[in-house]
Amino acid sequence: MARVSTIDGNRVLPPGFDHPHASEEARSIAEAGLILRVQVGSGVHGTSISGQDDRDEMGICLEPARFVTGLARVPAGTGSTRREIEFEQYQRHTVWDRPGGLANRSGAGDLDVVVYSARKWCRLALEGNPTVLLALFVPDDEVVFRNEVGAELASSSERFVSKLAAERFLGYLRSQKAAMTGEVGAHTNRPELVAVHGYDTKFAMHAMRLGIQGVELLITGRITLPVPEPDLGFLRAIRRGELALDEVVAAIGRAEQRLLDLHDDTTLPDQPDRAWVDAWLHRVHLAYWAAAPS
Repeated sequence: MARVSTIDGNRVLPPGFDHPHASEEARSIAEAGLILRVQVGSGVHGTSISGQDDRDEMGICLEPARFVTGLARVPAGTGSTRREIEFEQYQRHTVWDRPGGLANRSGAGDLDVVVYSARKWCRLALEGNPTVLLALFVPDDEVVFRNEVGAELASSSERFVSKLAAERFLGYLRSQKAAMTGEVGAHTNRPELVAVHGYDTKFAMHAMRLGIQGVELLITGRITLPVPEPDLGFLRAIRRGELALDEVVAAIGRAEQRLLDLHDDTTLPDQPDRAWVDAWLHRVHLAYWAAAPS
């Protein structure tokens, strides 16, 4: 188990909004219980293009006891509705603050942040969710905040990684590939890229990245961030539209086949260590509640 240090950084989140997962109560829970906050977007992968990308962050928090052992709920946003929902995450996009609100698409300089409850994050990570698992491998210079509980989690990545990740990486790769090529049922929200390059280069880059990182995870049990060369240069070339569509499709196809092959050949365990994760969740929540002001 590798030792991971704490980082006493920023835990302040953007204010609430009229969105189901953006109430002020949800923000307060996420800030107070924050154990980890990291960058997970193109910046941490090394694939960002200067002046084009927003910043994607993910966090994990512990919940107050009344939300875990009781029936407490949070408002569904800051609007006048009386509807309440279970607390699972605080989700905020700063682009919502501009005219157009929720309909706006994030771009350069915008912040997209989601802070999951530790229980939800663990459920997703145990299933092998590619985006969620990234939080375990982010280098220190891309960590916004990490306390002792978050450091323990980040040092225990082997508890979460299993063969289940192969299916999740394949699913995400295929979804991005379908969006890239405009298959039936898929769509692109970046028609400007299609107009210039003939395909959505960002979806293409993400499909290839998922193949590269999925293969590394199944072989080594870890993901290197940012993506190392020469793969990083290849991903950036795809992002810039420097490769023909048939060349990109062929490369993604090879990565997809490699993932399929590794599904049976990887030395990773068939299942993650759910018993350890369950015990960890019990222990850290009890300690958090014991330390809370009465």
